Amino acid sequence: MRLIFYDLTNQDQKGKASVISLFLKSLLGAAAVVIIALLSKSKNFYIAGLVPLFPTFALIAHFIVGSERSMEELRQTALFGLWSLLPYAAYLAAVYYFSYRFSLVTTLSAATVIWLMAASLLIVAWTKVMISV
Repeated sequence: MRLIFYDLTNQDQKGKASVISLFLKSLLGAAAVVIIALLSKSKNFYIAGLVPLFPTFALIAHFIVGSERSMEELRQTALFGLWSLLPYAAYLAAVYYFSYRFSLVTTLSAATVIWLMAASLLIVAWTKVMISV
């Protein structure tokens, strides 16, 4: 603990802001996990599936891109974010389908593989389209 405090006190202002920013991001992630855990135990357990879709990380990503790059690049990031819903939809469809046939671990593992394949296809397609434009 003392080493961490010493390290923080010896960093410049930008470094301190970076550490504080990382800490706040981790708090947001932890809050989302707590909310999901609480909702999963409630009678409205299905709402737990909505929490990951709250744009916490999108807000952070868009703020970083928007402050470090142009508004055109922010628009590109938002457009890619819209297209990235396709791998997520493939993941959800796989969870739904596989949950009838396999155990929880197998279902989630297979759905993750589906997401990875769909995300890889999206990245390859996006790169080819955006480079050719």
